[in-house]
Amino acid sequence: MASTEDRAAAPAVPESFGTSLRSVREERGMSVRSLARTIGVSPSLISQIENGKANPSVGTLYAIVSTLQISVDKLFSEQPAEDAARQEDSDGTVLRHADRPSVDLASGVRWERLTPTADPDVDFLFVTYGVGGASCPPDVLMRHSGREYGLVISGHLGATIGFDSFELGPGDSIVADSTTPHRFWTIGDEPAVVVWTVVGRAGDPRANFDL
Repeated sequence: MASTEDRAAAPAVPESFGTSLRSVREERGMSVRSLARTIGVSPSLISQIENGKANPSVGTLYAIVSTLQISVDKLFSEQPAEDAARQEDSDGTVLRHADRPSVDLASGVRWERLTPTADPDVDFLFVTYGVGGASCPPDVLMRHSGREYGLVISGHLGATIGFDSFELGPGDSIVADSTTPHRFWTIGDEPAVVVWTVVGRAGDPRANFDL
């Protein structure tokens, strides 16, 4: 569970993202207070995220989607009408670079969805770790259900998986069981850009987070 409050170090999440979160939470019949209590954050943080006034961390976002039993993609699903129209033109097969739904998370991490529509079974993401950015604090690792596959496109990425730590450069790839405590962060003075695929996570009641 999340043990500390997130900080909005990046621009707040887009309104459509918060709207999607609120819609799913209400569909599940869960109050703001109940969701907050389950994942270990304050109700005010959930309200701020839903109103586009605060950013979740990577760990808090995964905790939210696990509790609501949805994929990360689901929260990207509501978009402005013009964006939806452009995606309809592709027949759900192609997603143009300019049309990627995205969200800036706390701690300097930006996620962009790579699927034309939400996929309940796979999180397929283009992730940028800004300079100094990280998925979670260095003294607290995160874990969740599923298995993840990453390919470093540019920059250098630090990775801790269990008791092992690695440095990955452009072209390097990594595969990890997401239930193993882990952390990813930028190494050096340029952002690390990584394509991530997470499978077997959505709706898994065994999901667990230590943040």
